[in-house]
Amino acid sequence: MPDMDVKLEDSWKSVLASEFASPYMGALKDFLVAEKSNGKRIFPKGGEYFRALDLTPIDKVRVVILGQDPYHGAGQAHGLCFSVQPGVRTPPSLVNIYKELESDLGIAPVRHGFLESWARQGVLLLNSVLTVEEARAASHQGKGWERLTDAVIRAVNERCSNVVFMLWGSYAQKKAAFVDTARHLVLKAPHPSPLSAHAGFLGCRHFSKANTYLEAQGLEPIDWQLPADPQPKSSP
Repeated sequence: MPDMDVKLEDSWKSVLASEFASPYMGALKDFLVAEKSNGKRIFPKGGEYFRALDLTPIDKVRVVILGQDPYHGAGQAHGLCFSVQPGVRTPPSLVNIYKELESDLGIAPVRHGFLESWARQGVLLLNSVLTVEEARAASHQGKGWERLTDAVIRAVNERCSNVVFMLWGSYAQKKAAFVDTARHLVLKAPHPSPLSAHAGFLGCRHFSKANTYLEAQGLEPIDWQLPADPQPKSSP
C-alpha cells in the first residue's frame, strides 16, 4: 500500500484517517509489501487499490454496489467491483447484470466490462477486499481490508442521505446489514453469478427502482447506459 495516503481522494482520506492510523492497516501494508517482495503478483496495481473511492467522493455517492474480491486474472481488476479493464472479456456475473439492465431499462449490452462511467456518476463500486494474489481467489481475505470497507459503508450510512444500496447475494447483504433503511433505500437480490442469477437476480429491476427512488428524492438518476467505446482516464 505504498503512498496510499497521497493517492486517496481527499474526502475519503479525511473520513478514513483514523482507520489508516490503526494498527490493522499497518499490518495490512506490511503483508502486501512482504507478498510483493516474495515475487507474488498482486491485483489490481497499487495505484488502483482505492480506485472506487477516488472516482466516487463521499459527497457524490448515490448508489452503492458491493462486491467481494477483485478478479484474480492478469489484466482484469482495476479497483471497481464487477468491472474489468477495456479489452478484457466481460465476466459471467457482469453478463447477467447487462441482461438485467436490458430487461429492466431496455439498455442493450455493450461489448466491454468497463464500468468507470457509473463510478463517475456516484455509483460506489466497492469490493469488500481490495487486493488479491494472481490466480488465488480470496487469498487476501481476513488481512484487514474488510475492516476498512466496513468503515466505508458505515460512513456512507451515517454521513449521506437517500443512497441506494444494491445488495446482491448473502455476503453483501450481511456486510451491509446495519444500513439504516429509514435513511436509505436497500435493495436485495441473489448474486448475479450464473450459479444464482436465475433465483431472483434476473427480474429484480434494481436499476429502475434505484432511479425512481433517486428522482423521488429530487436527485439525478443514474445513466446506466455505458459508452460503446470506453476510454480509461488517469484521474477522476
